[in-house]
Amino acid sequence: MVISRFSRSRRGLGSVSGLLLMGGVAIAAAACGPPTEPVAQAQSEREAGEERAAVVDVAIADAADADGRLYTGTTRPARQVSLRSQAEGRLLNLTADVGDAVQQGQVVGTLDSGLLQTVVGEARAELAARQFEVAQAEAELADIRTSIEASRVRLQQVSNDAQRLSTLAAQGAVSTQEAEQAQTTVITSQQALASSQEQVRTRQQAVAAAQQRVEAQRSILQEAQKRLSFANLTASLSGIVLERVAEPGDLVLPGEAVLALGDLSQVLVVIEVPDTSLSSFSLGQSVDLQIDAFPGEALMGSVTRISPVADSTSRQLPVEITLANPGGRIGSGLLARVLGTGAQSDAVLVPESALENSETSDNQIFVVSESNGTSVVEARTVQVGDRTDGQVAILSGLTPGEQYVVRSSQPLEGGQTVEPSLLSAG
Repeated sequence: MVISRFSRSRRGLGSVSGLLLMGGVAIAAAACGPPTEPVAQAQSEREAGEERAAVVDVAIADAADADGRLYTGTTRPARQVSLRSQAEGRLLNLTADVGDAVQQGQVVGTLDSGLLQTVVGEARAELAARQFEVAQAEAELADIRTSIEASRVRLQQVSNDAQRLSTLAAQGAVSTQEAEQAQTTVITSQQALASSQEQVRTRQQAVAAAQQRVEAQRSILQEAQKRLSFANLTASLSGIVLERVAEPGDLVLPGEAVLALGDLSQVLVVIEVPDTSLSSFSLGQSVDLQIDAFPGEALMGSVTRISPVADSTSRQLPVEITLANPGGRIGSGLLARVLGTGAQSDAVLVPESALENSETSDNQIFVVSESNGTSVVEARTVQVGDRTDGQVAILSGLTPGEQYVVRSSQPLEGGQTVEPSLLSAG
């Protein structure tokens, strides 16, 4: 009996030891084996009937600014030109620097005019030579005309002699041979006169051609003289110097920029407007502006141009706004902020991540509500507006004051229980 009880005790201890050993192996396997995937773990929990709530960041929907969207741009002169050299030469001096005020017609720089003066001298000498050609051709023409008059007189004389001799030959006073010789002389004189007249026409054409060469050379001389006047660089408008492109000592070629000038009596601000907000702007519309260089000062401009061409990638169009700048107080290159007119003033602005919590739709937001002390989400299909700087405008489907999911630890479905994170808005 004692042996039987002892045997049963040993069998019981063996069973307990086996269970402990199996449990230890299981624990070791769990500790040493690969970590359980979250999805697999969640699946296991769901199969066990213990579905965990998704952890979400919750925010309260805020209405868009009542004044509309804020656009940024940079100030620049209403009129801007490049002062370019119209002649070739070394830049001797440049009296205007960036920020200096200049007046239209003011000499702001000088080119070396030595080469230009040489060109003018050569053109003047060539003009004198062409004029001499004209004078020489006209003198030759005058000589030929004198010769023509002499030939005409001689022809008249020999014609009279031939007529008299012909009469005398008919009377037998002179021989027929003399009368015939006189007639031959008449014919010769007529040919000489015709030749001289032809030379007159040729010389007249030569004179005309020489005169045309004179006019062409005179134009060349005038152009050279004008280029010589370009040695003085003059401001083409009244304003300020925006950029100094060349420096004294540089070789400047025709068409090269030397200075950039701007008229700051008016200032332009160009903003990029999404195509969905283009209806907020119209030509002649007044808009409010703020310039960071003048904090707290309200400025007003007007829309002077709306580009008809949008960027193919961003779908934004340039809108040009002009504002008066008496005294040139507002400089170029300043940051300007333009307040839109609120075409989407009823919209709600949310982070773009709020549209990424659903696996089925890109235009779906999850609204959070309380039910018996538990947070539950409702799937809402929304109308999406502009997207700017990580924010998206919700035109409909979400109202200010409602709580919505900014981001979730897992894809959501309507009616799902969620657990707001510590970062959620209260």
